[in-house]
Amino acid sequence: MSQQPDVSYQRAREIGEAARQAEWDKPSFGKELFLGNLRLDLIHPHPRPDPEDAEKGEKFLRELEDFLRDHVDPLQIERDAEIPQDVIRGLIDLGALGMKIDERYGGLGLSQLYYCRALELAGTCHASLATLLSAHQSIGVPQPLKLFGTEEQKQRWLPRCTREVSAFLLTEPDVGSDPARMGATATPTEDGTAYRLNGVKLWTTNGVIADLLVVMARVPREGGRDGDGKRRGGISVFVVEMDTPGITVEHRNSFMGLRGIENGVTRFEDVVVPRENLIGQEGMGLKIALSTLNVGRLSLPAICAGATKWSMKIAREWANERVQWGMPIGRHEAVADHIAFIAGTAFALEAVTELSSLLADGGQRDIRIEAAIAKLYGSEMAWQAADRLVQVRGGRGYETAASLKARGERPVPAEQALRDLRINRIFEGSSEIMRLLIAREAVDQHLQVAGGIIQPDTDLSEKAKVALDAARFYSRWLPSLAVGQGQNPNAYAEFGPLAEHLRFAERSARKLARSTFYAMSRWQAKLEKKQVFLGRIVDIGCELFAIAAACVRAQMLAGDDVAGGERGRGAQELADLFSRQARRRVERGFHELWHNEDEVNYRAAQRVLDGRYRWAESGIVDPSGEGPMLGEPEPTGGRSVHRKLSEMADTTGLPEASLRAGASG
Repeated sequence: MSQQPDVSYQRAREIGEAARQAEWDKPSFGKELFLGNLRLDLIHPHPRPDPEDAEKGEKFLRELEDFLRDHVDPLQIERDAEIPQDVIRGLIDLGALGMKIDERYGGLGLSQLYYCRALELAGTCHASLATLLSAHQSIGVPQPLKLFGTEEQKQRWLPRCTREVSAFLLTEPDVGSDPARMGATATPTEDGTAYRLNGVKLWTTNGVIADLLVVMARVPREGGRDGDGKRRGGISVFVVEMDTPGITVEHRNSFMGLRGIENGVTRFEDVVVPRENLIGQEGMGLKIALSTLNVGRLSLPAICAGATKWSMKIAREWANERVQWGMPIGRHEAVADHIAFIAGTAFALEAVTELSSLLADGGQRDIRIEAAIAKLYGSEMAWQAADRLVQVRGGRGYETAASLKARGERPVPAEQALRDLRINRIFEGSSEIMRLLIAREAVDQHLQVAGGIIQPDTDLSEKAKVALDAARFYSRWLPSLAVGQGQNPNAYAEFGPLAEHLRFAERSARKLARSTFYAMSRWQAKLEKKQVFLGRIVDIGCELFAIAAACVRAQMLAGDDVAGGERGRGAQELADLFSRQARRRVERGFHELWHNEDEVNYRAAQRVLDGRYRWAESGIVDPSGEGPMLGEPEPTGGRSVHRKLSEMADTTGLPEASLRAGASG
């Protein structure tokens, strides 16, 4: 069993820094926003889908919707905790596994926009369906191959990915968001034709049923060689065939939500992987992972947007139907407040997702910040919307859909939506990590200009040179933050009643940039440790991006509705509603930047960790036992659990679902 390397904080930081894309070769609305520039010209007029992409995408959405309505029972998925094989086969026949794969490799070749719309649709039937499809295509074999694979690799595997499920294996039992400590190893064989893969991977979504895996592992520096025979090593990425000897799925994990996903623990013991299965070069693993996620992250906000639109529909129907104290509950102000939040949020999340997707399709913008914001903001806001839906439905919001149906009521899975959405704040980068990632990009310009000043290991002569260059930059940049379009009462007049929100966003963007500069001046190198402060900076930026996206989308829809119809007016009303709500959150965020209990909270948390308040934990029963358990499960042999279950089902005659439930219990 390989051991996690002993990696210092500084070394882990250096590894992450080396993997991130340092260049900004294309303009970025998100980057400019954090620098105090509301570059509306980068997103307005709102981008449009290519007509051919739209025709192809709309056709597939109609076929997918018909299939979901006619052939999928979401209650069965929730009850059996698995997606039936006939549903998976039906999705394969539709081409759903190849939505993002080019047509020349047998896929559908859908645009990012229509791929996201398909996930949105599938997720509202059952979230596990969208997770199956997105884990396979957004982070599974197709996406890294598309970005970094050779033509030979693409021809070999992409056609298979249109009919076989793939999975992405990064996390390990003791390694989550710190891949520098990765324990899995891929040691080159003596003849250099292959690697021997050893290690354990945790939370392998699709991994229990996958045929193809993307696996990240460390190639030892002393033994690693790149394609030219030069020593390289480091974290690397491999395509691995699931039926290779030495691979064992040891456990199928169960979760509070997404009960139909096939997520497990996978062990590799001397698994021989041919050299031609290496994606890119040795040592490119983190770069490949980060690049894959830049666009791949858009799948989660799409799912979140769909769930929030569904929450809006259910809240509207129930609040009109349910009568209390002589009137529908939606007429009561307290309930109406929840409905207004859900409605404004639903419009904004769709605006953020569609804008980011179209920017990705256009290829003319760097969307690493926009995609990260969409993931962070979508997962946080959709969770709040679902929580409010449960509150609107009261006891029926807390009751399961199966129970409601059993006693003759409409089976609305409100509590399930809340459970299913919760993971999105953890999946593909927790909200805390996403805030740090976005914050790093937000201060990138400052680090390029003044990084040498604030770093303690920079010598005095270099600091003097950097200080001179920084003085030149800030003497031009800081005055530009004093006055802008936000002070002009006629700015953004073409947006009509929404113009005031864009003026607010412009003023706030400049204020946000000034706040970031003040923080760097105050804390210098220690700023990276001020994670809660940086999180607030990012949260404010998320709200400003969402305001801009909502207003630009509303303007587009109003322009399309030339007759002044319901859709155009409604879009402007919803954008106005959301912007007012978001502005309140922005103002609160600015206040809390400098008026907070961050240091008090940190010191208190350390005292808790030191056991000072253990007396306050008395009077409880902890059924889990004492302390965390990070032990490794017992192996079950050389074959995967899902293959063993299938064989057991054949020999015993018992349903595989029953055996699977026992294996996961």
